[in-house]
Amino acid sequence: MHAAIERGLAALGLEASPDAAARLAQYLDLIQRWNRVYNLTAITDPAEMVSKHLLDSLACLPHLEAARLADVGSGAGLPGIPIAILRPRLPVALVESSGKKARFLRTASRDLGLENVTVAETRIERWRPEPAPDAAVARALAPLPELCALVQPWLPRGGRLYALKGPRAEQELGALSAGFELERSHRLEVPGLDAERWLHVLRRT
Repeated sequence: MHAAIERGLAALGLEASPDAAARLAQYLDLIQRWNRVYNLTAITDPAEMVSKHLLDSLACLPHLEAARLADVGSGAGLPGIPIAILRPRLPVALVESSGKKARFLRTASRDLGLENVTVAETRIERWRPEPAPDAAVARALAPLPELCALVQPWLPRGGRLYALKGPRAEQELGALSAGFELERSHRLEVPGLDAERWLHVLRRT
């Protein structure tokens, strides 16, 4: 798994220290162990976890601009924990309403030594962070108009929503909530993943 992670990071053009690569491998091992009881993910094959979870999450990193980041609907910590590992100076809040998943996120953050990570066990629409992050990231959580409505109460003007999506998001982009505009879209190439992946960057106006 460690070698596959290093190859994938190199293919994405991401630099990672040996310690960071080891933490990414440790993180996937934690998911595997907790998944036996908590059902964090339907993907259990280690090779698939590297491509479909880890690298799929990190493919957005070259395009990410943030001083403080919120991973909304974090689930098992994707993409927030991998991003936090590779950007240890970036404060990352993992927002998750499920008590079991939030418990995993707190344990994983502690075991991985991620001092830049906080866990908010709450529904996104009820979250009122202080200070508010200037960026939010969501991975396959909800349609774009719904995502905009969820983050609008706390995302400041000029803040960005980074939405990781599959294909066929044209209809969602055409129905964006008032107060958000599409800034740019990136076609992502994820090593080992034979699927169309996009990053849509929405800016709050």
